[in-house]
Parts: sequence; C-alpha cells; structure tokens
Amino acid sequence: MTETVTETVGQNTNGAHTPLLQITNLEVGFQTQRGLVPAVRGVSLSLYAGQTLAIVGESGSGKTTTAQAIINLLAGTGKITAGEILFEGRDLTQLSANEMQAVRGRQIGYVPQDPMSNLNPVWNIGYQVEEAIKSNSGLRGRDARQRTIEVLKEAGLSDAEDRLKQFPHQFSGGMRQRVLIGIGLSARPKLLIADEPTSALDVTVQRQILDHLATLTRDYGTSVLFITHDLGLAAERAEQLVVMYQGKVVESGPSQEILADPQHPYTQRLVAAAPSLASRRIQAKKNEDAAAPAIFSAGGTDTALIRRATDRELAASGTDLISVVGITKMYRIRKSGLKYDELLAVNDVSFGVKKGTTTAIVGESGSGKSTVAKLILQLENTTSGRIEFDGRDLAGLKGRELLNFRRRVQPVFQDPYGSLDPQYNVGNTIAEPLLAHKVGSSKERQKRVLELLDQVSLPAATQFRYPSELSGGQRQRIAIARALALKPDVLVLDEAVSALDVLVQGQILNLLTELQSELGLTYLFITHDLAVVRLVADNVCVMQKGRIVEAASTDDVFDNPRELYTQELLAAIPGAHFEFGR
Repeated sequence: MTETVTETVGQNTNGAHTPLLQITNLEVGFQTQRGLVPAVRGVSLSLYAGQTLAIVGESGSGKTTTAQAIINLLAGTGKITAGEILFEGRDLTQLSANEMQAVRGRQIGYVPQDPMSNLNPVWNIGYQVEEAIKSNSGLRGRDARQRTIEVLKEAGLSDAEDRLKQFPHQFSGGMRQRVLIGIGLSARPKLLIADEPTSALDVTVQRQILDHLATLTRDYGTSVLFITHDLGLAAERAEQLVVMYQGKVVESGPSQEILADPQHPYTQRLVAAAPSLASRRIQAKKNEDAAAPAIFSAGGTDTALIRRATDRELAASGTDLISVVGITKMYRIRKSGLKYDELLAVNDVSFGVKKGTTTAIVGESGSGKSTVAKLILQLENTTSGRIEFDGRDLAGLKGRELLNFRRRVQPVFQDPYGSLDPQYNVGNTIAEPLLAHKVGSSKERQKRVLELLDQVSLPAATQFRYPSELSGGQRQRIAIARALALKPDVLVLDEAVSALDVLVQGQILNLLTELQSELGLTYLFITHDLAVVRLVADNVCVMQKGRIVEAASTDDVFDNPRELYTQELLAAIPGAHFEFGR
C-alpha cells in the first residue's frame, strides 16, 4: 500500500504553540529468537492540550504498542529503538524508571484494553481504586475513601458505595471497564491514554463515559488519546484521527474529514466495513432503495447476509431448540461481618431460540445478559425456572450426559485473555476441546487446528504463539476458533466481536453466518453493540435490570421499538447518523 498522510497530526486548534505530546519517528521492536521484529515504524504525531486524538487500525497494526511506548509499559521484550516522545518538552524515552513512575498516573493516565487481567482478582474493587488514589494524589483515610466513591460514580457506577466490597469476578465486563476508567481519571491527569476504553460498555453507558471525558477536556484541559476500532466513536468524539497499518501511519488529519472522504485504500476498507454503515446499507436494501450505496469493496457481503437471513427464516422449525421458561437467578453479596445482601440478577426471563437461527440479547452492562448465558451453559444453577435443550430439561443432566451437552453447546466468552490459558500455545488451546472429548488422532487434530486458524483469518504460524504475544482482537479470534473446534450445534457468544477491529469483525460475522447456513448452527448472541445485532440477528430480546422488556424480530425492534429504553439504546449508537464515505 502507498502511504497517504493528509496533514500533520494534531494541528493546533486551541491556540497553543507547543504540543502537550509530540512523537517523532518512533520505532518499536520486539526481540524474538529470530531477531528484532518491528512493530511500530516511524510514527509521528502531535497532540495539543485539550485535544482528543483517535488512533484506528486493525489488530496488530501497532496502535496499542504506540500508546504503551509513551509511558514505557511495553510488554515482554518490547523496546523503543528510535525516535523521541516529548511530553511537555521532556523526552520520555530518556527518563529513569523512578522519573517515569512519577509521570504515570499523575500526569498521564492509562486505561488498558483488558479489564479482567488488569484488576487483581484477590483484592476488592474499593481497595484497588483507593490504592491508585493514594499513590497518585496523596489522599489518605476517609478522604481517599470518599474520592474512591466519587471517581467510580464519575465512571458510571451509580451504586459505587455499595460495590466497594465486591471483587472483580462479581462485576460484569462493562462494570470492570468502568473501574479501570475511574482509576485512569482519579488523579485528573493532563493526558489520558485510553486503549479501547468503551469496547466492553453498552451504548448508553458509553455515551455517559465519553460525555464525562469531554467535560474533563473542556474543564481541566485534559487531552485524550483514544485507541479504538469504533469508527463511529472516532467520528463523534475525536478532533484528529490517525490511521495505522502494519506499524505505520497511512492517513491522518481531522477525523470527520477523513471518515467522510477517506483517501488511502486501507482507510476506505475500514470505513466500508463499519457496522453502523453496513447496518444502514442492509436497511436500505430491505426497503429496496435503488439509491443504496455499494456494499464493501467486494460488493456482496451485505447481500449475502440478507440472503442468509431469509434462508434461516424459511428453514426455521416450529419448535425451539433452546427454551427458557421463567428463570430467576439470585446472588448473595457479602457485606461487612456475616451480613449478606441479595442481588436479583435475572428476574423471570422467558424466551425461545429456534434451530438454525440467531437470537440476540442486548441491554446495558449489568442487565443480566451474561448471567443468562451462564445459566444456559450450565456454568451456574438457576434459582428457579426451567431451561430445556432439544426437549430435555438441563437441570437433570449429569456426568456423561452433561459432557455431551457441552460438546453440542460451546461458549465464546467476553474476556479473551481470561478464557485462554497463558501456559498453552495457540495450537494447544484450539486442540484442547478435541483432546478433552477424544476426537480424532494427533494428526487429525493438528489438521483441524490449521483449518480453524484459516477460518478466523490467522496465519498457520500463530499456532506456536502464546496469548501474551497476541493483540486483544487476535486473542478473541483464537477463542472463536476453539469454540468451533467440536463443530457444535449451538454457539453462545458473549460479546464475541467486541474486541475486534471493524475489518476482522466483518470477517468473523460473515464467517459465523456462513457457517450457520452450511452447518445449521444456532447462535445466542449477547452484545451491547446494536449495529452488530442488525447484521446477524433474527430475533432480539432487550434486557433491563434483569428482565426482558422487549422481544421481537430484529426488523421490528429496529424499525418500531416500543419501549423508551430500546429507543434510547438505538439513539446512542456511535456514528449512527454520521455520513461515512463510501
């Protein structure tokens, strides 16, 4: 690809003469047995006080590595090999470890991509946030505890005071992400680096968080460096945009100008694959709009999705493969001493999923979506109600019957790093379910691993790598490949594409619908991304506070939402009204 840079990144829009952050010809490499592998190659950008800049690109393009280099948090053997990073005129690449420690947190806040692996599972949430506040602000005792509650409320946890004693595993993925955002903002830093800060958040909380970041930018002069795969978010929230591909900047400038009229072929591919744009194209085609824009660069993906949806509607049987009847789940939350509170996570939920179709469950973080998935997967027991699979009550399954059920129903969890064993390489991870269920010989399992890597668009050499050596999007693709290994009847996908960039997201969604048509797979799709729901789901259940408040076909929910809550979810989709380039 030829390189196209439209203008200097971070052009001064606020009257300041000196950038807050200036990166010049940055190069970062990772030392391997085969030598130094370059990950960032000659990146330059500038960010002024009060500005917001977004870096977009596919997984492995160098976005996160660039951000981690700024605060010297490069993973493993990564090191800066050339270039300079000036923050308020100081070259951060020349600072000692102690000097850099004084910069992190207090002057440059950081919100990492993966919420579960960045929170200590043995410490409660209140302790972890309070420790960050003590380290970066000097507050102690009651003042530190009060500030802890404040930052969690600012990050979207309205019941923060009641949740301080809870542990990370008791929070949903979105709630854990809000905790990290609270930690990152706790010291009112001059620069906040946010690596996919809202990928685990539902659209309404995402808007709340981003509004809060905008307030900081305005009131405190805080600059924000976003790393995101959500082009709608970049269009709405970032003044400047940097597009990275294979470690280089290929296009940069004002975000809305680039996204409305992308010049570089790679940027054009990114824009064409944006789910919100694809969703509108599908709607235009369903309405037989003759002026509907061309679909993707290949010209057939949206048409294929519509055709497959029509085929599923025609082929759907009259009986439900999965039948959920009045299920309730009550958790006991420990308080001080021996006291407990009861939390009703799922309240009298009922729905059915027909064989060969896709049912999406959407709603805010903490609404009970993931809990429903765990109950269906038999990872947790229901407090009351009944779940039937293929006519059999799951409550009575034990031993071999339960193992056979789990072979037919496979999960893809929300947190790709937490669901992969860090001591297993990719090949062993994908082959693990085959080995557990005694499927095939060693050579057959190896062949199946290579087939699955190809299906999820990863090179064969990936089988020798470990989860820590992969990007968040690459780890999620491995999780999907592992779930497909046993050729199951049902996939329960819990935010399965939330960590993926738009190009790979489009490939995975297309792959999932293609496999569904070929193999008659049934999907339960749990997500907060309504644009994705529009692309793949046949039916939608909208959850709020543990209950289903609206359930209908996808077309009915998007075209004629009955509930105000559903209307608010649809209105909050980032970039839903932005006219991306074609």
